[in-house]
This record gives sequence, structure tokens and C-alpha cells, in this order.
Amino acid sequence: MHRASTQASPASPRDNRSMSKDSPTTFSERLWPSPLLLLSLLLLLPASFMVVFPVSPALATPIAIGVYVIIAGSLVLMSPTVNVRDGVLTAGNAQVDVSLLGKMRTLDDATLRRVIGPSADARAYLVVRGHIHRGVQIEIADEQDPTPYWVITTRNPNELLKAIERAKQPR
Repeated sequence: MHRASTQASPASPRDNRSMSKDSPTTFSERLWPSPLLLLSLLLLLPASFMVVFPVSPALATPIAIGVYVIIAGSLVLMSPTVNVRDGVLTAGNAQVDVSLLGKMRTLDDATLRRVIGPSADARAYLVVRGHIHRGVQIEIADEQDPTPYWVITTRNPNELLKAIERAKQPR
């Protein structure tokens, strides 16, 4: 059964996968916006400038820069974290004990589009970022949980599945 976390999950300042013996974390990834996305957001600068310039030429440049900083900053600050720690998979604000996970599979670009599009189950839990084109589908084996599966986009789908498998092993 998954439960929404009331606390923000700890986030590392960069994408990392920790395998240290000192840390109970076996996988951690922050789903940062891609550099290409942040670069394409630069198109907001001339668009904002042109909208504001006729009203106030003096404010056009600072407002255009402010719009870019607010939107790009929001995307960075709201980037979810995916991690496996102490036998618990956390994706975004939800958590599930790895013992409640069933079949797992990696998703390539085409399969991911199909799974979150035409073949999607409305009850599924999704942590999907459009700029990440790979992911995993993880079945929830808890009969009391109405969520049939999770779909998580990740840049490292094989490492995530290996970390879950390691966390399932009895210690």
C-alpha cells in the first residue's frame, strides 16, 4: 500500500546514485529539467519583452528576466526525487514498501508513451517528466491498494530496478 508522504523527501543537490555502505540509500535520483528544456525556456525572454515593451520600455527587460527565472526556478525546485532507502521506494510524494512490489519492467520511449497514454489505467500512480523518455513500470502487489502500478520516468531505469531487487533481499 502506498501512502502520501507529509514530509518532503530528502533531496540531494545533484543527480546521484549512492552505493555507500555508510548510507542505507541504494538509489537516489533527482529528476532535474534537462539542459535543453532550460535552454528552450530562454524563448520566454523575447516573448515577455515584446509583451511588456509597449506598456513600459524601462520594465520590459527586468520583467522578461524575472519571468524566465521564476519559471525555470520553479521547474528546478519542484523536481521530484526517486529513491530506494531502507526497503522503501519513494517517488515524488508517495512511498511503498518494496515487499509490496510485484512485476517490474523497464520502459523505452515508445512503450512509455503507450503505458501513460492509450493503455493507461486511471488508478495508476505516475511520476512522469516529459523531458525524460525512459522509465519503469512497477506492479503493486498489495490487494488492499487500489493502485495497480506505478510508472516512474528515470534516466537510470536498470539501476532503479536493481536497487529495488537488492532492497527486497532479506538481510
